This record gives sequence, structure tokens and C-alpha cells, in this order.
Amino acid sequence: MLTEDQIQTLAAELHASEQSRVQVEHFSKRFPAMTVEDGYRIGRAWVALQLAEGRQVIGHKIGLTSRAMQISSQIDEPDYGTLLDSMRYTCTPGQVLEIPASRFIAPRVEVELAFVLKSDLKGPEIGVEQVLATTEYVTPAIEIIDARIEQFDRHTRVMRKVFDTISDNAANAGIVIGAGRADARAIDRAWVGAILRQNGAVEETGLAAGVQGDPAIGIAWLAGKLARWGETLKAGQIVLAGSFTRPVAARAGDLFEADYGPLGKLAFAFV
Repeated sequence: MLTEDQIQTLAAELHASEQSRVQVEHFSKRFPAMTVEDGYRIGRAWVALQLAEGRQVIGHKIGLTSRAMQISSQIDEPDYGTLLDSMRYTCTPGQVLEIPASRFIAPRVEVELAFVLKSDLKGPEIGVEQVLATTEYVTPAIEIIDARIEQFDRHTRVMRKVFDTISDNAANAGIVIGAGRADARAIDRAWVGAILRQNGAVEETGLAAGVQGDPAIGIAWLAGKLARWGETLKAGQIVLAGSFTRPVAARAGDLFEADYGPLGKLAFAFV
């Protein structure tokens, strides 16, 4: 387990990386004995630095929800991170939102569903019915993920480990919302689908069933995980349930359009 001084030093490196747009080397390479818990401690310390500068928590995200991603990361459960107000972009119907590409280092785009809560959801023993009872509505969302820690080691080309991604606040960078809203009980959540276009070409399609069979399952799981830190999912918070498409690399000039059928569309351009 890393010392508290090491945790704070690595959190400061992430903070500097986000500001400079220069990636840092793998923490797992420098500290081969680091654990998943160390990763969460680093990520939380980095969030604390941002909160001290005036940012606010608006919710949470769940990542690595597919079995394929978990196997490739050599873990047997998802990961999670914190959403901050500086990450939120709101798209109005018919609008092509402009997002500065300069805010990111190596952005990628994922299609998700977001649950917006109307009351607190406290773990550890939470089930899907409790999630649905505390959800005000479900809405389409695009997550923009980024990497303050380089994906491949600059010397060996070895891929980063899950400890690095978790340290990096589960790769959080942005969330685009603003499409339609739906009652979580009234829709067949597993069959919610989306088409993601990049510069007019269909790049990805997917069903929300890819997120553990039902995106609400992950929300229940997250409530239990946060309970271990003495925390609760709060009323008004946004919870990203996990991607049901692969991440698509983005760069300045790209136009992304996500069509969720009856739930509406999201469109934005990196400028």
C-alpha cells in the first residue's frame, strides 16, 4: 500500500497533467506493488485538489462494465470515478454543441445512459428496485474520457494497468447531456439503443444490455462501493451507468452525432 505522501504526490502529478496537457508515466511502473485501493485513494486525492479550487461534485461514473473490458484489464468488476461540474456540457435539441478540443489530451467518446436521482441512494445493500425508486429520470449521455496517464509506456510500449486508469479518476473528462428524458420503469432499459456517427459515418452502434444486462444494476453496485467510503449517491446527482459502445478516438474538427431513437439525439463538435 502506498504512503499518504506518495498518494498526494501522484494526485498532484495528475492535477498538473490536466493543466499542462502533458501525460505522465504509469504509476504502476513506478510502484509495482500498488493496489486497486491505492488507485482509488489517488483518484480521490486528485478530486479533493479540484474541490479545493472551487469545483463541485455533480455525480459519479461507472466504467469497465463489459466482461470483455474487465478481462482485458484483469479485474472482475467495474471501476468508478467522480463527475465534476467542470466536466458537464449541455446540448439543447437541434443544437450542435461546440466543445474546445484544447481541454483534452487524448479524448475518446462513449455512448451511455445517465440516471438522475430524485432522492439519496445509500448502500451497501441496494437492489435494482431501490435504484428505480430513487431515479427521477434516465437520459442519454455521451462520456468524453481522457488519459492524464499515457496509455502505452513511452519506453517499453507496455499498456497501462487498471491501477493507472482508476488513479486517473476512471478516465473522467466530460459528459454531454441534454436529450430526452424517460421514466426508468417505463422503458425497457436493456433494449435502449444508440447509433454513434463520427463526421457523418456510422462508427458504433450498441444496446444498453451490454452494460451488465441492465444499466440499473451498476447503479446499485456503485451505491455499495461508495458506502465503504462513508458516502452516498445524492439527490440531483448524475450517474453514468457505463458505455455500451467501444470508445471512439476524437480530435479537433470532429463532429459526433448520437441518435438514441425515441430518447432523442446529442450532437457536438470538437473545435
